[in-house]
Amino acid sequence: LFATQRSMRIWMDPDKMVGLKLTASDVTAAISAQNAQVAAGRIGATPNPIGQQISATINVQGQLTNPEAFGAIVLRANPDGSSVRLRDVARIEVGGESYNFSSRLNGKPSAAIGVQLSPTANALDTAKGVRAVMTELQQYFPSGIEYEIPYDTSPFVEVSIEKVIHTLIEAMILVFVVMYVFLQNIRYTLIPTLVVPVALLGTCAVMYVSGFSINVLTMFAMVLAIGILVDDAIVVVENVERIMAQEKLSPKEATRKAMGQISGAIIGITLVLSAVFIPMAFFPGAVGIIYQQFSLTMVVSILFSGFLALSLTPALCGSFLKPIKGDHHEKKGVFGIFNRGFDKASHGYSRTVGGIIKRSGRFMVIYVALLVGLGWAYLQLPSSFLPNEDQGFLIVDVQAPAEASTDRTTEVVAQIEKIALSEKAVERIIAINGYSFSGSGQNAALAFITLKDWSDRGPEDSADAIAKRINGQIFGIRDAIAFSLSPPPIQGLGNSSGFTFRLQDRAGNGQTALGAARDQLMAAIAKSPVLAGVRIEGMPDAAQVNLLIDREKANTFGVTFGDINSTITANLGSSYVNDFPNAGRMQRVQVQADGKQRMKTEDLLRLNVRNANGGMVPMASFASVEWVRGPSQVVGYNGYPSIRIAGQAAPGFSSGDAITEMERLAGELPNGFGYEWTGQSLQEIQSGSQAPALIALSVLFVFLLLAALYESWSIPISVMLVVPLGVIGSVAAVMLRGMSNDVYFLVGLIAIIGLSAKNAILIIEFAKDLRAEGRSTFDATVEAAHLRFRPILMTSLAFTLGVVPMAIATGASAASQNAIGTGVLGGMISATLLAIFFVPVFFVFVMKVFRVKEPNHEAEKAAPKAAE
Repeated sequence: LFATQRSMRIWMDPDKMVGLKLTASDVTAAISAQNAQVAAGRIGATPNPIGQQISATINVQGQLTNPEAFGAIVLRANPDGSSVRLRDVARIEVGGESYNFSSRLNGKPSAAIGVQLSPTANALDTAKGVRAVMTELQQYFPSGIEYEIPYDTSPFVEVSIEKVIHTLIEAMILVFVVMYVFLQNIRYTLIPTLVVPVALLGTCAVMYVSGFSINVLTMFAMVLAIGILVDDAIVVVENVERIMAQEKLSPKEATRKAMGQISGAIIGITLVLSAVFIPMAFFPGAVGIIYQQFSLTMVVSILFSGFLALSLTPALCGSFLKPIKGDHHEKKGVFGIFNRGFDKASHGYSRTVGGIIKRSGRFMVIYVALLVGLGWAYLQLPSSFLPNEDQGFLIVDVQAPAEASTDRTTEVVAQIEKIALSEKAVERIIAINGYSFSGSGQNAALAFITLKDWSDRGPEDSADAIAKRINGQIFGIRDAIAFSLSPPPIQGLGNSSGFTFRLQDRAGNGQTALGAARDQLMAAIAKSPVLAGVRIEGMPDAAQVNLLIDREKANTFGVTFGDINSTITANLGSSYVNDFPNAGRMQRVQVQADGKQRMKTEDLLRLNVRNANGGMVPMASFASVEWVRGPSQVVGYNGYPSIRIAGQAAPGFSSGDAITEMERLAGELPNGFGYEWTGQSLQEIQSGSQAPALIALSVLFVFLLLAALYESWSIPISVMLVVPLGVIGSVAAVMLRGMSNDVYFLVGLIAIIGLSAKNAILIIEFAKDLRAEGRSTFDATVEAAHLRFRPILMTSLAFTLGVVPMAIATGASAASQNAIGTGVLGGMISATLLAIFFVPVFFVFVMKVFRVKEPNHEAEKAAPKAAE
């Protein structure tokens, strides 16, 4: 609650009180005695005499309800019959329980209430619930009072999901178009299309049972899964169509033969794609939560796809397709041009593969050179945690000088409000005085700037662009340090985007030495071109007043420390006495000196304390004051005194660069000072260090699975050699778009490992079967490449176009979609264009290295003769 409860405020006048020889203790004692809830009993209560006829509760007006009644409280009765009442020495009103916080909406006073999600709550349901409750309560508001929700994170979630759903639909349409272009028959095209919703429904059912929700992350996985879901179905339909066309079989016979040829490949592809995502589910930390949801969605989708390819798709092919009469491919128009062009490309590809295989040694050298280039390029990628999203609002952290009053801070906030509202893309701004990321106090404030809907803003009015313009103006405010910041990509990991650094005193050097180390570090940071917007998140050292009490003098005057403390607390602090009923609620009664009586140190020394003899002794008689400067708060982190420093990478640098630079500068500090990372910076470091292990584990899973599936070491090696070819495209695409090596890039990279292996399996599985039929390794490989050329292009093109909407997405969640889509798009392009030429080379090369024997053709020819 960034407002305050109501309270009966007793504003005492110390000057009047000393004239009447009264103290704050007299006031609190009188209020306690005369504003009390009394249990008076009953008339005729049991046990009672025989014959008692009535029983009634006794009501005593003990609790007071309004300022007038409190003003009539008797503090002292004089011998002459007169009395001193509370109103004689105090001003009484129903005011605020606390004046530490206040809020403004677009520059006008407001009462702000913050609602935070519980760990298991749903953001959209909670937002709807809050709006429903407020609509119901609005009818009870006093005239002229209205409510507004100026800061709400749920629209970003809602719009993000809507955008991803649009991306999902666009991906399905593009996949449908690709299939129709290749198959050129609506029946053939509909079969893979029907598989998609069935698989997605099955995935959603498993997610529901597992306790996962439909959110941006799971929707990302579904978009990626679209291309994978149709892959297996396309492979089945394409093979059935090829057999029907070449061998003139009926749909059922063709389906039966086709499934005999490709069931092994489908099982292998399904298991490989599932295996590559399984290690992600066991990733620890906050990143693990992202990976778990993504991994579960992908694995379940892939398993459903494989199951349907072995069950529903063959059933649909056998019952839904019609026998082919003649050459069913179009010979005229666009399809005719496409078919003739594709036939030429297919035959040209076969000839090229044959030539490449004969020069496999040279191409393996080229492959090694590509690996070296890939390693260099990967190391050049800037690292980061998650891309900053335009979430539709900005946060402004305000820190005025330590001694600044609420009025001074409010003036700064008013300037920031004016600057923000001058932006045409800003809808509203709500400011909270008294609280900031650095702490609480009169010199702190926090503002939330809500931007207009994403559809009403162009790229020039993105959240980052607006923040940059606002910062350019608020940096000119001299009375405070203020920063306009984007919220963190994941709520709960820090207060804003950027890094969070903890400077620690690990040797017990003291606050002075820690402050000196802080100043040295901040001076070095100011000179660094890598860092920007670096600030100390914490209340700065502030002026303080030490009250020096001469104990001997205090004892001489007969003044106790208890009386001194209670006098200071009641006058300069705020002393809670008891409660009073107000509007159906019990609220506090508090006493404090009036504002004008506590402005200066002289007001403190003018306070009087009653001694043991009943005399009034001024504080100045036994105490003095001195001004000092000291820490407003002492903060510890993991057992060490620490200072929290936050900041961002300068334009052109990544968050990983900023982390490296901060560690370098911190290493130049004197011995005894260390540092730790918190928030999303800690997660970035942890995820970055564990990423190679995750990739290696995924590759190992796939390799071992292939080894078990084919009962061979050579075939898995020839499949896994293709993986770097997909990674090349991912790294190149990310570099070209100026993106970073972040969590979403790693997600895409894992997907590319499986998808690259999938293309290799399609060729190698057929080559293996042809060798088993007695074909030479060369002939089997060339024939397999030729037969699988069309399905590979179909599935790859379908998947590639399916992720294009993610790669070019705009608006809410665009940065995350772009990060995943770009890497996967580039990886799929290179995994297809390079793999169709290199996979045959890998298979033949590995067969030679492992010295796999060629089929014995002479023995095969002799076998029939011997039988005769």
